[in-house]
Amino acid sequence: MSDVRGRKTGEGPEQLSFPAPSKPTSQKAPKARVMPVPEQAARVYIARRAKPSVVPGHVKLTFTFDLPRELAEALSERAIREGVNMEDVILDIIGRGMRK
Repeated sequence: MSDVRGRKTGEGPEQLSFPAPSKPTSQKAPKARVMPVPEQAARVYIARRAKPSVVPGHVKLTFTFDLPRELAEALSERAIREGVNMEDVILDIIGRGMRK
């Protein structure tokens, strides 16, 4: 009995046999990954993520903050009171935190 394509029913595609994967002859311990020091890791992170700034020596980083409404309003209120934008307020807070 044949199907529409002229192939005998019951015959499937030809099965190819592949050799079994060879086992390693010696069991080597996996190489320990060398962790960079924080200073090196930070340089790599900024090199990948930051964009050049028009200000010499600065970079642009874009963040999205998910803040409680009260905190966002307090930051906005401080920015309005000081006559600056909210980014300046956040940079000031971060800068003071890093100097401690």
